[in-house]
Amino acid sequence: MRVRRFELRLIAIGLVVAWAVAAALVLLAYRPGGPLDILVGLTMVAPIGIAAMAVAWPPVARGGGAFPLMVGLGVGSLLVLLPSIGGLVDQLQTLGSQTLLPSVEAAYPWFLALLGTSLFAGFGIARRVAGVSALRPRRLVLGVAVATALTLVAGSLFMAVAIANDQAFRRAPSTGGSRFGPTDLTREPNACDARILAGPAARLDAHLTAIVDLLPIGSTELLGVRRGKDVRWTAYVATDRELGTYGEARSGERAWTRTPGDGWAAVPLAEAARGADFDAHAIAVALTAGNRATAEDYGIESIEGAPARRCRIALDGATFQAAFPAVRWLVGDADLSRWRGQLDYWIFLDGQVGQLVANANGEATGIRPEAIQATIDVHLTATERDRELVVYPPAP
Repeated sequence: MRVRRFELRLIAIGLVVAWAVAAALVLLAYRPGGPLDILVGLTMVAPIGIAAMAVAWPPVARGGGAFPLMVGLGVGSLLVLLPSIGGLVDQLQTLGSQTLLPSVEAAYPWFLALLGTSLFAGFGIARRVAGVSALRPRRLVLGVAVATALTLVAGSLFMAVAIANDQAFRRAPSTGGSRFGPTDLTREPNACDARILAGPAARLDAHLTAIVDLLPIGSTELLGVRRGKDVRWTAYVATDRELGTYGEARSGERAWTRTPGDGWAAVPLAEAARGADFDAHAIAVALTAGNRATAEDYGIESIEGAPARRCRIALDGATFQAAFPAVRWLVGDADLSRWRGQLDYWIFLDGQVGQLVANANGEATGIRPEAIQATIDVHLTATERDRELVVYPPAP
């Protein structure tokens, strides 16, 4: 029994640490944008206390079948919680995006993790209260009742504060326009599968990185401006393959390209690179109506004051490579068709997509013969879409 108690306590300690990391992220870095931001973070302390109860009173169970079930319950809760924490970290890295009120898709993993943690602690509390000699059905019923109460209290506390914070945020006067789009908090953006558009113009900012076997192999920073089909951008490429500056420009029926070591040079329009209108091309290729038919809705967020609906779709490697041609600077001619990934896109109140965050991973033998796995991340923003942007052709 002592060995089993020790093993269950280790699992409970793991839950305490995981919930503490989640609470620290929410409390210190995650900002929904309302007046109760700090209080929202403090409500995340409740699951830590629930997990701590399991450390004090682990759900030790007799019998060959009950103990593995308790272990599976605790480990399963950890396996649900850890990816949710990873998703939270990713969200904090996407321009500090701020959830006003999460959708069911975004909330249910946290609910499952909380319920599992509460059951793990509840069975230990039931054993403590009812006594070791109590009949197993009685302890089971008592444990489920305790877990239900803990889940309701912790979940309701978080939701009540989050909703109050959201309502206060929506009632707050607007501080002015946003480069991402309209800032009317009384309206909601279109659904994930509704008709979407690329802005008539956009100021482009893209960041691409590649990792092979956990080691960075390079990055690309792209800055530019687009108006309709006219576009001009410059990409700064630093990889283990090459180091230099690329560029593309279009104005009417004229086109220019730039390669490392050379300045801008005029080229026939037919020879210009496909996908030069960076954001519009990615939207047209990846965000087709068919691809968005099964999109996950992650709720409404505020991006620099502009409400946007965050959606997610799955991508295969071929679509990822076609939607973001700039990945060629990172992986060359490697075939990514067997890769898999995902794409998050943000729909703003004007029905336009202003932010795209994608990643894909798969076998790395096409990049490095001795490598095993590679990952590519893309972060693209298209801002100032409602402004009269001017695309100047390169100087001769």
